[in-house]
Order: sequence, then C-alpha cells, then structure tokens
Amino acid sequence: MSLGIVFALLGVVLAVGLACTGSAKGVGIAGESAAGVCSEHPEYFGKCLVLQALPGTQGIYGLLIGFMIMRAVGLLSGALVDLSVYQGLAFMAAGAIIGIGGLFSAIAQGKTAAAGISMVGVQSNESGKAILMAIMVETYAVLSLLASILITLYVL
Repeated sequence: MSLGIVFALLGVVLAVGLACTGSAKGVGIAGESAAGVCSEHPEYFGKCLVLQALPGTQGIYGLLIGFMIMRAVGLLSGALVDLSVYQGLAFMAAGAIIGIGGLFSAIAQGKTAAAGISMVGVQSNESGKAILMAIMVETYAVLSLLASILITLYVL
C-alpha cells in the first residue's frame, strides 16, 4: 500500500470520525434540553425532536465525504488506485475540512438547538424561529462540505 493511500484513508478517518463526534455531541446537548422540556410538556416532543436532530447532519456530511474518498481511491471496488503522496494529502485535506468544520458546527448547532428547545418550552409557537436559528449554524457545515467535495472531485 502506497503512502498516498495511507494519507487518503486518514482523510476518511478525519471526515467520518470528527464530523460524527461533533454530531453525537451536538445531538446530545440538544437532547438534554429536549428531555427537560418534554418532561413538563410531552406534547412538544415533535418540535423538540426536529431541533434535536439538526446537529446530526454534520455526521452525514462527513460520511458522504468518507465514501467519496473511498470510492475515488478504489477501496469500495477492491481495486486500489496508485496515489502519489500529494494526491493522498489532498484527500486527507478534504477529509479534514469537513471533519473539523462538522465537529465545531455540530457542537455549536447543538447549543443553539438547545436554546431553541428552551424557547419552545416557554412559547411553543416560536419553534419556527428556533429552527431557523439552528439552521443558520448549518451554513458553515455546508460550506465545509462543498469545499471537501470540490477537492475530492478534482484530485485525480
């Protein structure tokens, strides 16, 4: 196995590992708040669940880039491509961009969603505003995703 493949696989680890870690943390933060609100207002479960689920998208983005890198290097087909070190480093950079962007944006989105869930607990008709606030944080995960996609598509 070439050093380029090793770097590319490290990119998969960074993309999936960091983005999923951030999503788990963000969903957990929002879930703690949702549990508190739902214990007093079980009828708000659906509104709380939507907000709690939002930080989970970053993990999906990381997984998407991980699959794109694995497909590009031939890991999914079983026919590994001979990558240069520079190509491997480019794949690793693509994984790092979504991994780091996903990690931090998911945690921030979890905190924003938790605040929105608390707002819903007080004024249930404000769930749309709470969702919009949490989605604003998602913008930066999407920018990370786009940068990672562009790098992944143009490495080979």
